[in-house]
Amino acid sequence: FGLFQGLMPLVGYTIARTFADKIGAVDHWVAFGLLAFIGGKMLWEVFRGKDDDLPSGDPCGWKNLLVMSVATSIDALALGVTFAFLQVNIWEAVSFIGVVTFLFSVAGLKIGNVFGTKYKSKAEFVGGVILILLGIKILLEHLGIL
Repeated sequence: FGLFQGLMPLVGYTIARTFADKIGAVDHWVAFGLLAFIGGKMLWEVFRGKDDDLPSGDPCGWKNLLVMSVATSIDALALGVTFAFLQVNIWEAVSFIGVVTFLFSVAGLKIGNVFGTKYKSKAEFVGGVILILLGIKILLEHLGIL
């Protein structure tokens, strides 16, 4: 999980930097759109309330870990695009994301055994709202409102 969460923003960043001069005039709209989409997706998953798209079988098997790692890091690709527009130091960001994701994944396994899915939807809801608010903040700053 840490490897894919760290690599996907780098891929998104590289793609965005390649085309940055062509979309610089609308970068704040792109950042807002991506963050609103990711946050909205998180909120949708909270209210949808089912995990039918999870792979079957042993959740810790290599095949399932690979599928889940790629699936959960797609939004990190979009985040990498946003990083390119915000002039983030990509090496610090991907290192931080990768290490933190690894540590939280290990901690999550331990905590998940104790608490199960009791708080999953609440945390996902808060995360989605935060991403949407961050997107709105970026948009308002670029429009000169904040």
